[in-house]
Amino acid sequence: MADNVMLPQWGMNMEEGTLVKWLVAEGDEIDKGQPLVEVETSKINSELESPTSGVIAHIMETEGSTVKVGTVVVVIGAPGENPPRPEVVSRRRARTPRPRSSAPAAADARRQVTPVARRLAQQNDLPLDDISGTGPNGRVTEDDIRAAIAQRDKPAGRVQVVPAARLLARQNNIDIDDIEGTGPGGRILVEDVERELADSPAAAINMDLVAETVPLTGLRKTISERMAMSVHTMAQVTLTTEIDVTELVALRDSLLSEWRAHRLRPLDLDIMIVAVADALQKHPRLNAHLVGENVHLLKDVNLGLAMAAPDGLMVPVLKDAASLSLLDAARGMRDLADRMRKNTITIDDMSGAGFTITSLSSYDIDAFTPIIDPPQVAILGLGRVTKKAAVHDDEIAIRSMMHASVTFDHRALDGVPVAEFMRTLKANLESTNWLEPKLGES
Repeated sequence: MADNVMLPQWGMNMEEGTLVKWLVAEGDEIDKGQPLVEVETSKINSELESPTSGVIAHIMETEGSTVKVGTVVVVIGAPGENPPRPEVVSRRRARTPRPRSSAPAAADARRQVTPVARRLAQQNDLPLDDISGTGPNGRVTEDDIRAAIAQRDKPAGRVQVVPAARLLARQNNIDIDDIEGTGPGGRILVEDVERELADSPAAAINMDLVAETVPLTGLRKTISERMAMSVHTMAQVTLTTEIDVTELVALRDSLLSEWRAHRLRPLDLDIMIVAVADALQKHPRLNAHLVGENVHLLKDVNLGLAMAAPDGLMVPVLKDAASLSLLDAARGMRDLADRMRKNTITIDDMSGAGFTITSLSSYDIDAFTPIIDPPQVAILGLGRVTKKAAVHDDEIAIRSMMHASVTFDHRALDGVPVAEFMRTLKANLESTNWLEPKLGES
C-alpha cells in the first residue's frame, strides 16, 4: 500500500515550508530514514526523511513551492506497485481569493455539500451556485453558508475591517471603501490592504532605474512577513537607558587569562546575557508569551540570541539561561553560533524563547529600536560600548558607556514594570559583585 508523505510540523509555530531541493526522483528506490527533500522553514533548513522503504511513485510539489503543513509532497509505493496519483487540494499559500464558480446549476447539484449546509441554504433562500466551498475537495460547509448569509445581509455601506488593516490603510492614505475583503463575510484583512498597496500605482517602479532585483524568498521573506505582522498587530513602545559598564569591561579583561585554558575569549555579551537572565527572574512579566487574550508567564528563562545569517537573521535559544554560570553561558552561545554556521542547528535549538537579545555593538551603533518577535512581549537591543566623559563619584572621568533599549508590547505590559526591569539590568551591568557565584562552572 502506498504511503502519502506529508510536510510535518517541526515546531509549534511552523505553518509552512519551502521545498528547496529534491534529493530523489520518481522511480528511485529508497530506504527508511533516507532524506527526500531539503525544506526551508521560518526557523531552519532541514531535510524531510522517508518514513518507509520503497519506490518514489509521485513527487507532488516542485522545487521552490511553499506548501502548508499537512500537504502531501511525495508518494512512496512498494517495489512493482503503481499507485495512482492522489488528488490533493492544493495548500500552497495564495494571496488571491478563491474565484467563484461559474458552473451551471445542474453541475452545482452534483457538488459536495454537507447536509447542514444544504439545509441552512434552503432555509435562507441562498442558491448553492453562489457559494465557493472551502472544505475538502471544495465541499460547501456550514461556515461557507453562514459567511455568505452574513455578506448578503450586511447593511449597505458598512464594511467589517480588522483594526490592524484599518491602521495600515490609514498610514498609507488608502480609502478602505476601495478594498475588497476576503475574510469571513467580506471582512477586510491586513492581507487585503497589503495587496492593494502592492497593486497601487505608487508601488510601480521605473525598471530603467533598477540595477538588480532581489526577490524576497526563503528566510528573508519569512523575516519580512513576521516583522510586518509584529508592527501591525502590537502596540510597541521602546525605552532606552544609558549604562556605565566600566566594571563590566574590567571583569571581562580579568577573565582573559583564566578562560584561555578553556580556549575561550570573554566577551561583553557573555556577561550581559547572564545579567539579563538574572533580571528576568526578578521581573518575570517580561519573560512571557501573549496568545489571544492571555499572557503566559514562562517557567524557565530561555533567551533568544539574534545572530546574523547569510540572508537574514536567526534566533537560536539559550535554554534555562538563569541557571548557567558565566562560563557555561559563553560556551552555550558559541555552540549555538557554531552550529548555525555549519547549518546543523535543530528546530529545538530555535524554539521556546521567552525573551530575545539583539546586539549591534560590533557595528558602531549606539542605540536602536528592536522589533518584538511574537508571541514574545519584549526584546532587548544592545548598543556599542564606547569610552566617553561622564560624571562618576561627582567627578568627570573617562568611563565605558553603552545604551540599552527594550521594546515591549503595551497590550501585555505597562511602562513602569518594564522600567523596573531596566533599572535592575542597569544595576547588574554597572556593578559586578552579584556575579561572584556565577564565575565558576555550574
